[in-house]
Amino acid sequence: MGKIIGIIPSRLESSRLIRKPLHKILGIPLIVHVYRRARLCKAIDDLIVATDSEEIVALIEAEGGKAMMTSVNHKNGTERISEVMMKYPASFYTLINGDEILLNPDSIEISIQALIQNKDADASILAVRFNRENSYSDFKLVLNKKKEVMYISRNDIPSGSRNQVAFRLKAYHLMTFRPETLLAYINMDKSPLEKVEDHEHLRLIENGFKIICEVVDDECISLDMPTDIPLIEDYLKKDKIFENYVNKP
Repeated sequence: MGKIIGIIPSRLESSRLIRKPLHKILGIPLIVHVYRRARLCKAIDDLIVATDSEEIVALIEAEGGKAMMTSVNHKNGTERISEVMMKYPASFYTLINGDEILLNPDSIEISIQALIQNKDADASILAVRFNRENSYSDFKLVLNKKKEVMYISRNDIPSGSRNQVAFRLKAYHLMTFRPETLLAYINMDKSPLEKVEDHEHLRLIENGFKIICEVVDDECISLDMPTDIPLIEDYLKKDKIFENYVNKP
């Protein structure tokens, strides 16, 4: 199977929540929540936080973890983890979004296995069932019969304008890549639909790459806005994974 590296891209500045990775939720910085949850996964051989901030490096190193300073010029997390790939060779790289505070460590392995078991796929992504409408901060995706991603949008897809939609699929930004996919990605220009939707992985789809998707039953609420905080704190207070790491730095 080869070596598997989990990478958490974390950019200090955020347009919607100032210094988001350092924002404390129940007394613990967001990036530390995500790091502690990710390291509970036994399927990865190494875990690295890729950042543009010395403060984040210091936080992760205080946890006994590994962090790497990366360029301030990266436009998205995929570009940032590609820089890590250049330094740390592996057979697979799993991108763990730095604001997925309710990350389920078991789902990291589901992401990895989805790609390993689908030899024709270039990357994998997870999704959760989702019923909220007109939620433009959440990316929705649609799949073909082979569970390959056909499209990703902030709009409600499929449309319910003519017929009722039982549920939609929300992108859970826990993705696994082959190294050759990442290498191709950083050598491709931004694609037309990527520019429209502002979703980096449309670049792969528009260029004919296959992203396989597995649907999981996780609470998938990322920290995007200050209004998300009370809801997240309520979930954490009854979360078994949180209990497993809150007092174990």
